[in-house]
Amino acid sequence: MSSPDQTQRFLFDQSQIRGEITGLNQSYLDVLDKHNYPEPVQRLLGEFMAAVALLSDTLKFEGRLSLQVRGAGQVRMLMAECRNHEAVRAIAQYTDDFSAQAPLLGQGQMAITIEPDQGKRYQGIVPIDDEDQSLSRAVEDYFRQSEQIRTRLWLAADGQRAGGVLIQAMPESASEGSLENPDTDAWDRVTHLADTLTNDELLQLDNQTLLHRLFHEEQLRLFESHELRFECTCSRERCANAILTLGEEEALNVVEEEGVLHSDCQFCHQQYRFDRDDITTLFAEYRQNLN
Repeated sequence: MSSPDQTQRFLFDQSQIRGEITGLNQSYLDVLDKHNYPEPVQRLLGEFMAAVALLSDTLKFEGRLSLQVRGAGQVRMLMAECRNHEAVRAIAQYTDDFSAQAPLLGQGQMAITIEPDQGKRYQGIVPIDDEDQSLSRAVEDYFRQSEQIRTRLWLAADGQRAGGVLIQAMPESASEGSLENPDTDAWDRVTHLADTLTNDELLQLDNQTLLHRLFHEEQLRLFESHELRFECTCSRERCANAILTLGEEEALNVVEEEGVLHSDCQFCHQQYRFDRDDITTLFAEYRQNLN
């Protein structure tokens, strides 16, 4: 397969075109192990994970990039996230009467959210309709409409492995469709070659073999790869901060009614429990830190 659990950047030396390739295996399986998703949801989730890994690696910042879709189909919400180009997680929510024959997402919106450790949060939103377009096409539309950067994306997943290839014009190259763009011929040639890529090739071949098969007539330069792993960002401290927003009286009322205030992470199913003593100590320390 595309070299597992890593992303790798490459450049076409004789044109203003760059690319990314990614493969996920154990990180993908770790996500699926947390939930009993139907097979079509597993495949869609794998494509989202591959997409978010590719998109994250195109950005030169430390922080978080997430890709989220809310639709009116069988899958109500799907979200994948990559943090610092290496830590991935994902989750899906689907209808109780799930049917593989119905549209998975239907009509909805896709949001790409960028949250750098230093700097302002940014979010771009585009419509999506999986009866007329794939996830790849929706991401391409986002870059064309929001960033005005020519972008092509190929994704595949089979419940065991996921992979993706992204081809993108350099931001400094001429605008899309310009007759004066010196890279128009190169762009057409490279994307035509990439369009011959099959799902089996994307999921079975390692990076060098796949790229050589596609672009052996091009001068290609590969860069060092980034390792990927499943990692959840939940913690007891994050849950405690959420409890503080409830207020002490409300938190104690929950404990009074249920015996304990609990918070379960939807991504990894980690369970956090707070009893009455935990709540009173939490708010006492909070008040002390304010003074």
